Amino acid sequence: MKKIVLLFSSLLIISCVSNEPKPIKLNVDSCEFCKMTISNGKFGAELLTKKGRYYKFDDLSCMMHYTKENTNVQVQSFFVNDYAKDNTLIPAEQCFYLHGGSINSPMRGNFAAFASDKDQDDFQKQLNAKMLTWEQVFTMY
Repeated sequence: MKKIVLLFSSLLIISCVSNEPKPIKLNVDSCEFCKMTISNGKFGAELLTKKGRYYKFDDLSCMMHYTKENTNVQVQSFFVNDYAKDNTLIPAEQCFYLHGGSINSPMRGNFAAFASDKDQDDFQKQLNAKMLTWEQVFTMY
């Protein structure tokens, strides 16, 4: 009996500690900030609270506005979609960003995030956009 209780307790603890993003269901999930349906897999974003709740957004700017307006929400992690890999969430703090140029995101935040600096560099030339860090993106709002 002790083994069953120990096993159950271990599984419960492991399931509560996850720091992984939940996939965004395109054309099904709605943005927590603007309430629009998330339909573009290049620009979605997500935050995970310290209590384990996920909030999904259709644009990085919606996530930033939501975070700044809801200071009582304790954020554990931010995730953004990799512009180069449709609907693939990656940790926001580790990304390379582009802003402006010919980037046209759903709520006109006009940010694109990339998992690698090589992708950022390749798309920077193509999109004629300004390179930014996560710290610069975060402080813009």
